[in-house]
Amino acid sequence: MIYEEVKLEIGYRLDILIENKVIVEVKSVEVLNEVHLAQILTYMKLSGCRVGLLINFNVKYLKDGMRRVVY
Repeated sequence: MIYEEVKLEIGYRLDILIENKVIVEVKSVEVLNEVHLAQILTYMKLSGCRVGLLINFNVKYLKDGMRRVVY
């Protein structure tokens, strides 16, 4: 990844990028916490995307594990 003309050799890899507009971050954890939100916000800032979906598959109903994030 290149950020402000500096090449970062770190493992930032978003899960799914839809039409360079929406980032989808997939998790399977007991509870989504602030670290997961910070992760998707970082991806959004670095990529310039303004909309993201944070999805946790470790829930009884999928609608309870989805969170829309706007930056």
